[in-house]
Amino acid sequence: MPESSPNAIEVTNLVKTFAGVAAVNDISFTLARGEILGFLGPNGAGKSTTMRILTGYLPATSGHVRICGFPVTTHPDEIKRRIGYMPENNPLPEDMRVSEYLYFRGRLKEVPRRKLGPRIDEVLELCDLKRMRHRIIGKLSKGYRQRVGIAETILAEPPVIIMDEPTIGLDPHQILIVRDLIGSLRGRMAVIISSHILPEIEVTCDRVMIINQGRVVAQGTPAALRREIFGHSTYIVEMAGEASSLTGALAGFEPFLSVAAEAEADPSGFRNVTLTTQSEAELGEPLLRAMLGRGLRVRAISRQHPTLEDVFLAATRRSWDTVDAKPQK
Repeated sequence: MPESSPNAIEVTNLVKTFAGVAAVNDISFTLARGEILGFLGPNGAGKSTTMRILTGYLPATSGHVRICGFPVTTHPDEIKRRIGYMPENNPLPEDMRVSEYLYFRGRLKEVPRRKLGPRIDEVLELCDLKRMRHRIIGKLSKGYRQRVGIAETILAEPPVIIMDEPTIGLDPHQILIVRDLIGSLRGRMAVIISSHILPEIEVTCDRVMIINQGRVVAQGTPAALRREIFGHSTYIVEMAGEASSLTGALAGFEPFLSVAAEAEADPSGFRNVTLTTQSEAELGEPLLRAMLGRGLRVRAISRQHPTLEDVFLAATRRSWDTVDAKPQK
């Protein structure tokens, strides 16, 4: 019956306290099967604690967690069969060879012997570890050790994957490999990935959730969060002349919030003018036509998109400001 649940993960009013201090404070969210969620927050926000509760490693103080429909508190064995977990500081046996370790972990994960050999070959290929299969883990670099941890996490093809900082210690080439690997899991496994490399999260994940001080402060697609948090679009226009000459060209558009020009023009007479509007529509081409129709000299128009880093900083700053604004008892 639980396997029929439409969501891979369901978290309701999750709370975890240590010595009376809330590390996780009333978190609720769901993760659909096959969806990839980026789990973001400053250091100490409660990300690792939440992940440990999801895996059954830590008990919650209150609240409910279900994995593929099974309650974590009452079905620990079923939960372990359905989760691949890679902690931030992944403990690996330094005296085992890579292939030996994966075989050992595969048997613990109840992968049938007849399937285990081919599956080990497959994950070694996916994680670019085939050349390292006979190397002793303790003699591998940090990057290769991280990839061994990822290979072990996906080895049994569980429906849920949880990775805490999987790209830490990896070089740019290895990060691309991990990004492509995680992307290949979309539609097959539900993935929660925590990382401070925000551009990778934005490229890889379907949705992001940002927590701070144990609370969810923002969640949604990166595009939806930009609209929610910033509520405006910005265009940079490279034009010759004064910004005041834009008045007629902008008359046919939704009122712009602001028009700000650089103080000085470059040697060719062009300057950057920043236009801010609440409209979410793509206005670049209509703006260009309107400006050229007014005889204005325009060299370029570009729309500036806030990055996920901008969203992250704004969301966490907003949550801190809310806390600071509360009256002191």
